[in-house]
Amino acid sequence: MIAEPEHHSALSQQVEALLKFGRAARVPGGFGWLDDRGQPTRGQPLKLYVTARMTHVYSLAAVLGHPGAAALAQHGRDSLVETFADGVHGGWYAAVAGPEGGAGDTTKAGYPHAFVMLAAASATTAGIPAAAELLDRSSTLYLDQFWDQAQAMPVEDWDRCFTHCSAYRGANSSMHAVEAMVAVAEATGDTRWLERVEAVAGRLMAVARDHHWRLPEHYDAQWNPDLTLGQDTPEDPVRPYGSTPGHGLEWARLLVQLQVAGERAGRTSAQDWTAVAAALADRAVADGWAADGAEGFVYTVDFEGAPVVRARMHWVLCEALGAATVLWQRTGEERYAHWYRQWWRFAVDHQIDHDGGSWHHELGPDLQPSARIRPGKADLYHAVQACLLPSLPLTGSLASAVRSSRG
Repeated sequence: MIAEPEHHSALSQQVEALLKFGRAARVPGGFGWLDDRGQPTRGQPLKLYVTARMTHVYSLAAVLGHPGAAALAQHGRDSLVETFADGVHGGWYAAVAGPEGGAGDTTKAGYPHAFVMLAAASATTAGIPAAAELLDRSSTLYLDQFWDQAQAMPVEDWDRCFTHCSAYRGANSSMHAVEAMVAVAEATGDTRWLERVEAVAGRLMAVARDHHWRLPEHYDAQWNPDLTLGQDTPEDPVRPYGSTPGHGLEWARLLVQLQVAGERAGRTSAQDWTAVAAALADRAVADGWAADGAEGFVYTVDFEGAPVVRARMHWVLCEALGAATVLWQRTGEERYAHWYRQWWRFAVDHQIDHDGGSWHHELGPDLQPSARIRPGKADLYHAVQACLLPSLPLTGSLASAVRSSRG
């Protein structure tokens, strides 16, 4: 199915529908958090990571030639510079009050700053005016404030003035730093970014190996795993308890892309990242898929692999599809094609919202739409990428793959 022209046509139609759904997110100052029907949610501020991810998505669409996409990518780039940027202390605010209200947040957080780099790299690849300046500004800021050279790892959160850094470290924000740094490397040709990525991946994959390929999410300032954090708030959408099969699958995709990026740059990888990706994916599938007897991936498991939060999050399914795609493209092994067929069928039957548009971002254990963990349909990032990957050559980043596909 992954390589079939008919399936690629269906995926193209899905991308078109997603991009159309997301257009209403454009509001003065950025992109709003969409509700179930594709309208900005009242009371929600403009969040930095949402605006950055939508800028990235519409930059990809601009390279593909989708009408109006370049204007939306330009709006995102301008919003990052004019609305979210802190002109006094540098960096970008985590959230600002928007047209629909909501409280701002002056925290300088590593997770959305990684997405600013990703957006800038994709917009630069798309030729969006002044995106290259944003890329230089965001990547320089990230190295200055979020890259701990001594640890060769990212830090997490600063206050507005960059005077106090949280002692918490997270695998999630580090994962998206990996994604962003590979994109920066491919957009700029600076392979030092790949060296940093390999340091991060090597550190965290050693931890995953020590925990039977269940990657702990939470760490202290010395990168010692904290296996208890989140026990009282297991459904937290940002820092849940336990291990997250979806992140194992997302890491698997990114590690394959890292290996390809290194090869394209003439580098010898520190290790066989495809083999590591396969181990992560095998564990995530064994733990997460139909873990409670019903189809779908559970959100979290404990460190013995037992389900903790049984919600089916759309992003987990999207990353499963992405991991199956790149592992099949890399190895040609039939089991990955089988995974993909099974999971795409689940997406069509349950996760894609054929009536309201986009994907149901959350299903309950009964496979009915839910909003227990996070309401609405915030952005298009995971779904668009999952639908693009099977039709693209395997490269280090989505932007470089889209550009290569256009000749």
